[in-house]
Amino acid sequence: MLAVRLASVILAVLAASPASAAASEELWPLLRAGGHVVLMRHTVTTPGVGDPPGFRPGECATQRNLTDAGREDARRIGAAFRARGIPVGRVRSSPWCRCLETARLTFGRAESWDALSNLYGKPGLEPEREATLRATLSEGPSDGNLVLVTHGSTILAITGHHPAPGELFVVTPEGRGRFRLAGRIPVSAIP
Repeated sequence: MLAVRLASVILAVLAASPASAAASEELWPLLRAGGHVVLMRHTVTTPGVGDPPGFRPGECATQRNLTDAGREDARRIGAAFRARGIPVGRVRSSPWCRCLETARLTFGRAESWDALSNLYGKPGLEPEREATLRATLSEGPSDGNLVLVTHGSTILAITGHHPAPGELFVVTPEGRGRFRLAGRIPVSAIP
């Protein structure tokens, strides 16, 4: 257990390092060219893991929701996209309120898509959703960049990497069911 915690701390320090910020800065020109998929974890929520007992889809009062800091992070990410001239095509979101609010504050719109639903505590649903998402990630968007706002558990299942709140994973579609992770942009690297 101590080794796992130590590894998590080391990874967090590396992710916040200046080298990481420089690497994430190199991703913006890729996004400016379009044709990529952005996997985005919702921004900061009230503390907790999963959803509280009595959770009901579509009823925000029963869910973990964004904090004021989470709302500010979402607006800041959106401002960075606009300032850099990043073309955004479709914006799809998990139907959970924290994801929809993140998408709307960041990009001004969101289409709810069940395939992006939270996988936390639902391993039986993972293979079907994972196959749907892998197919989507492997095909390039028809215009701009496709943005998918979802949960850490969903991104982890697809990429093998766990994102921080608001973190962006830039994915390059390669067709025929293949894609590669071009890189990550942590919220801390966005001014």
